[in-house]
Amino acid sequence: MSKIIGFLCNWCCYAGADLAGVSRFQYLPDIRIIRMMCSGRLDPTIILDTFLHGADGVFIGGCHPGDCHYISGNYYAEKKIDMTKRMLEVVDIDPSRIRLEWVSASEGSRFVEVINEFTEKIRKLDQIKFEKDDLKAIILSAEDYRLRILATKQKDLMEEGNKYGEVFTMHEMDRLLSDMIKEDYEEKKILLMLKDPLSTKDIAEKMKLKPPRVLRHILELKKRELVKMHKIEDKTPLYIAEEYA
Repeated sequence: MSKIIGFLCNWCCYAGADLAGVSRFQYLPDIRIIRMMCSGRLDPTIILDTFLHGADGVFIGGCHPGDCHYISGNYYAEKKIDMTKRMLEVVDIDPSRIRLEWVSASEGSRFVEVINEFTEKIRKLDQIKFEKDDLKAIILSAEDYRLRILATKQKDLMEEGNKYGEVFTMHEMDRLLSDMIKEDYEEKKILLMLKDPLSTKDIAEKMKLKPPRVLRHILELKKRELVKMHKIEDKTPLYIAEEYA
């Protein structure tokens, strides 16, 4: 049996699940349900942390578009989930382990159908595997306010543009978000690696990156006072995270 965590909107999907129970509809028992006031309140860090603590899949259920009790909560949920799936891809976890569905309070039978379908899919997947430090790094990336703003402001940026009047296409938004996620993940991974002093060459070899790219990340982390030079060894600078210095 797989381990699935379900985050359900109080007003619609949770009510649909309740209707399924009252109607005695049967669904596979792999899911453990957590009720939320709105799907838009679900933080990407919570989803990623759920995988870190042993979940095989995560289901998110909200109101149908246009029916959200908080007007645009499900729009924000959709953008956050999209960003979270991209983050899973960065650490080689199948993004289909996350599923977002809209289920109304009157759709008890549909709730059962969707849950059974998702559970069967998760059961057929290979056992989830990941490097713990990789997942911890992407969780740190999910906390970055820049990524959160970009993920939830896509509609505004494509329709109204930024403060300079630049309007983005969907392709440009996709590429920008993917690039930012990858860049931020690499920074956070380097930060976690620098519990012990390392050179840029050491980091580059471990992460399979080119040394100039690693150095650029190191300089950015130094600028934000998160990393400092520890010492010079055989003419090679060794760096360490500030909190471990």
